[in-house]
Amino acid sequence: DYAVLEKVLGDDLVYTHGDGHENTKIEYIQSIKEGKSQYGKIEIDALNVRIYNDDKTAVVNGTIRITSPPKPDGSTSVARIKYVVVQIKDKKKGWQVVLWQAQKQAS
Repeated sequence: DYAVLEKVLGDDLVYTHGDGHENTKIEYIQSIKEGKSQYGKIEIDALNVRIYNDDKTAVVNGTIRITSPPKPDGSTSVARIKYVVVQIKDKKKGWQVVLWQAQKQAS
């Protein structure tokens, strides 16, 4: 849902993928539209939220499993990812993701 992404991703987003390449908000949303970033299923294995700055900043970290969409032969792949997300609470826009940092883990 691109409208949701536009709303929750901060305009100054820095999105670092598990392979190390970075995207801005515009680049990341475009990569999804073009099919470069595809997600079949995302499952949360661990989640930790810490709140700072008078409830205006959240640091979230944990691990997720991302299953790729099925290939023509029906096969999928699963990536285990450790991640850190920083969110800020904007008075007008609500919670905004301003940083996503991912690191692929061994299978």
